[in-house]
Amino acid sequence: MFKAVRARMAALVRRARAARRDAGMVTSEYAMGIVAAVAFALVLYKVVTSGEVSEELQGIVKRALDGGA
Repeated sequence: MFKAVRARMAALVRRARAARRDAGMVTSEYAMGIVAAVAFALVLYKVVTSGEVSEELQGIVKRALDGGA
């Protein structure tokens, strides 16, 4: 039984070490992630500041401040 436990622990240690070696992103992946986040933020900004959406958001805020009336 001791040999089985020891083998299982060794397998877990090997798996943990392998996970640590490949646990992060490289610089190019960070750059692509930042570009994607900025593009998403730009699209979201354009949608929120468009005429119809902006008017609807202002209406929601006004109704909330007026107590829902």
